[in-house]
Amino acid sequence: MATTALRSKLLRPLPSTSVRAFTSSTTCREVPSRSPALGDVTPDGASAFAAKQKQFREDMAAAKRKKEQAESQLRKDSYSHSDSLHVESTTVQDTPPAANPLGLGSLKINDTGEQRQSESDTTTKKSGKLSNLIYGTPEGRQMDQEMEQSFSQLLARGKYVHSIVSHDVKPDKVDEYVKTVGEWYPKVAANTDNKVNLVGSWRTEIGDCDTFVHIWEYQRYLGYHQSLHNISHHPEFPDFDRHLKTLINSKKVSIMQEFSFWPTTPPRKLGGVFELRSYTLHPGNLLEWETHWRKGLKARKEVMEGVGAWFVQIGDLNTVHHLWQFANLEERRLNREKSWSVEGWADTVHKTVPLIQTMESKIMVPMPWSPVG
Repeated sequence: MATTALRSKLLRPLPSTSVRAFTSSTTCREVPSRSPALGDVTPDGASAFAAKQKQFREDMAAAKRKKEQAESQLRKDSYSHSDSLHVESTTVQDTPPAANPLGLGSLKINDTGEQRQSESDTTTKKSGKLSNLIYGTPEGRQMDQEMEQSFSQLLARGKYVHSIVSHDVKPDKVDEYVKTVGEWYPKVAANTDNKVNLVGSWRTEIGDCDTFVHIWEYQRYLGYHQSLHNISHHPEFPDFDRHLKTLINSKKVSIMQEFSFWPTTPPRKLGGVFELRSYTLHPGNLLEWETHWRKGLKARKEVMEGVGAWFVQIGDLNTVHHLWQFANLEERRLNREKSWSVEGWADTVHKTVPLIQTMESKIMVPMPWSPVG
């Protein structure tokens, strides 16, 4: 009876929230009888892919406008309330509260940094050039504060952490693995107590074949720890874990954060194929990589559909992952060639190539339960 109650709780649907609801499309999906393959992708599906891509982008733009309108109305209400308070007060001079324009991909450090820089510039003008040489000046204190910031604070949005999990599956166990994981992963993702979203699950078709890649999203590290605790203490987990170990040769996990300029996509079903590009950088070059890629991404997004970009914090350090989606391999080739005609892309490649030690590309197909597919 207790096990039945727990199973019912595990399968309950997600409530409506304002965060990315990655699991909304995973709870009622039929478990596949075999693993999807590259041969299942329609070779001439570019037009259908483009139509779905267009609709997805329009929906995202509409959602963004709706959010901005709500925030604008909230600021107006705040101003109105603030003005009424100032009228009643005896303050000699009042200043309307600054609106907080920070959204996805914005860093608070940028806002406060610019404010501190403005204050420093004023101080410098008053005190002269000699102040730049004196330890403890506003400029010096600002530099100290910036140097104390970790790379993760400078590069990442900080709201989420992601794990990338790779399973090297035994060739004769692939279909059994798909059935087993296809039953368990959607259940885990559907339980809101687990504090986790499944971004997607894919099978590698070109690269390390029979390798399955899963990307999970957590509400910061606290959510990650809580997820591990909840899942590992579920009564069905020991049986799943024992069975999984008989199906795989090895398992690999890294903890990542998404780049601030490239938020991970919400759920979508465009079809096609995915390319996971992984770069191992020379130590100490992550911040420079981010600087160049922030500029180059604008060029790439004009011709290619990005899923997300992450840098590893625990695991394979100095590693960056980019995930892209294409209608098929021919469209991948054409779109990558088009990138070179977009201003800024050649410069990005020129400046990032020297930062790389190794690079790898995998072509993957999404699993039926994958929210991003």
